[in-house]
Amino acid sequence: MANYIHVPPGAPEVPKLDITVREQEGPGCRPGALRLLRRLRPHWRPEEVTLQLFTDGITNKLIGCYVGDEMDDVVLVRIYGNKTELLVDRDEEVKSFRVLQAHGCAPQLYCTFNNGLCYEFMQGEALDPEHVCNPDIFRLIARQLAKIHTIHAHNGWIPKSNMWLKMGKYFSLIPTEFTDEAVNKRFLSDVPSPQVLQEEMAWMKEKLSNLGSPVVLCHNDLLCKNIIYNKKQEWRKNNPSSTSLMSNPTITSDVQFIDYEYSGYNYLAYDIGNHFNEFAGVNEVDYSLYPSRELQEQWLRSYLEAYKEYKGFGTDVTDKEVEVLYVQVNQFALASHFFWGLWALIQAKYSTIDFDFLGYAIVRFNQYFKMKPEVTALKLPE
Repeated sequence: MANYIHVPPGAPEVPKLDITVREQEGPGCRPGALRLLRRLRPHWRPEEVTLQLFTDGITNKLIGCYVGDEMDDVVLVRIYGNKTELLVDRDEEVKSFRVLQAHGCAPQLYCTFNNGLCYEFMQGEALDPEHVCNPDIFRLIARQLAKIHTIHAHNGWIPKSNMWLKMGKYFSLIPTEFTDEAVNKRFLSDVPSPQVLQEEMAWMKEKLSNLGSPVVLCHNDLLCKNIIYNKKQEWRKNNPSSTSLMSNPTITSDVQFIDYEYSGYNYLAYDIGNHFNEFAGVNEVDYSLYPSRELQEQWLRSYLEAYKEYKGFGTDVTDKEVEVLYVQVNQFALASHFFWGLWALIQAKYSTIDFDFLGYAIVRFNQYFKMKPEVTALKLPE
């Protein structure tokens, strides 16, 4: 398989628990969550456990479990959405999670269970579109993405992207009709025909595969809510030799990425183009928020400096290198629109989550066709 991910030797094993968490069993999935906690936190008293539902996800259900008010130790229980196994290779997800954890890029994975997984809660706030265009924050995001992109493949193995394979699989799963008459009418009038979609996929594969973007380990789903920003305040003495108790705070910040369902080997430029598309948001999509050329160039320069530093190549970045990446990223952003358009059509058929997936698919395909002439006019520098 092109997406072969090798977990480093010595990475902690992840227990598989034969437990299924069902919503029908009780409010907030509490009985199933408590069965998991009996194994993961046996010292917690069930009657003292608080369950908090996080509502940002549109693929899965996410529940935070903790005892007391401090939330020092929070176990996140993620329950997979209906039929999401059609969209996500769960074995690959767990491998990606373990690889990223081994390199300090992911929280601790506590266990998997029959229809989900449990992992450590990361302190901080999930970002919104207004945060990701802040230079102080986007430089941290660029640096963290560069760190993931420079994780070495196993034994010098040259990875290949499985994006075209995955896109082809998604294409084979899209619905041909909906039972609801109004929904079906909207589907037939506003979504491109299968023939048009197939032609576009063939065009993209030919065009984008030849842009020279390296294949690296990618997150592939870097939307704002998958970025956790943590601003820490550390107290430092003004003068270490002084006996004075006066001290001043130093603010340090970091970002971490969560949710590795779509992680795997892919084109570096796709991962960045996909992130830039996500500046527009998910619930209220607004493509006027897509980053300007000026912001992109600052972002890409920060990224390339970090990428080279992690690779041990120094940190000098030329204008030409920034321009090459700018062209690659904006053309690969087309593939991101297309991928999530197909994804949303499948979700529209199967998901039980209250979200207008069909509307989202239409928005992504519309943006694909709107952007196509603009970004294909971009030329790589000589």
